Amino acid sequence: MDINYFSKTRILDGGMGQELLKRGLKPQGTLWSASALIEEKYHQLVTDTHLDFINAGADVIVTATFTARRIRLIENKCEEHFEHINTKAVELALKARDISKKNILVAGGLPNQYQTYNENLGDDLNLIEKNFYDQAKLLKSNIDFFYLDVMGSGKECEIALKTIKSFNLPVLIGVHIRKNGKLPSGENISDIVKKYKKENWLGIIAACVHPESYEIIAKELKSLNIPYGFKLNAFKNIPDDYAAREPSIWGKGGNPTKILGSREDITESKFYEFVKKFKDDGATILGGCCEIRPSHINKIAKLK
Repeated sequence: MDINYFSKTRILDGGMGQELLKRGLKPQGTLWSASALIEEKYHQLVTDTHLDFINAGADVIVTATFTARRIRLIENKCEEHFEHINTKAVELALKARDISKKNILVAGGLPNQYQTYNENLGDDLNLIEKNFYDQAKLLKSNIDFFYLDVMGSGKECEIALKTIKSFNLPVLIGVHIRKNGKLPSGENISDIVKKYKKENWLGIIAACVHPESYEIIAKELKSLNIPYGFKLNAFKNIPDDYAAREPSIWGKGGNPTKILGSREDITESKFYEFVKKFKDDGATILGGCCEIRPSHINKIAKLK
């Protein structure tokens, strides 16, 4: 694909996991969207949801693989599904693309491999590297590029980039930004670009962040001479200790909003206002994450 693809305004999809829940997915434990890949009865729901984001105006859809990472499957005692659900996620995304008959791209979503919204990589970095590699190997066929989803540190980006190098695919970097404008590791987003940028980078985005957090780093992003943007969420609050609380608090309920809440103020019109402001300031990669629905994406599609 064109390495300069994101130099023009492009629309990403919204939050697949939360959208599947809103459409009737009954998740198991902390499997979240991975439940829809394990249970065949939900496969059509995954395809239809991808298709709705495409028809809403998304130029790019991301495979529903955020919780298809090995550690999450081990936590829920179903590691045997690892290979099947990651290949199935690509298959369902490609099916939606083909049904749409639209010229959209499919990104292989490669999530953080240990704790969400956290810099903690555990005690075994070799295991993190193996898990990145194993998941990427299952996703690489027929996708257009990798999307590193919600990275918490430069070290995590470094490991992920090392593991996918042999697959010779472009990559879009997605790092999480907290309310202080920094990654969970305390690094600035400019640190990530300066230390780890490679020739195959398509751009960098703030991933699964509040609009207000993105606003803090907008000026910094503008100075980096690389396509940039965001996947904005509509969670109410992401506590800094979310990673430690995640399994015990929302596990049985199966929905992150149990502790993160949902912002009713981010309507389609309000989302459009945020996105238009950020686009006018230079962002070219425009999209949503958790709690952002096809109707939100449809509202911003006119900004292309």
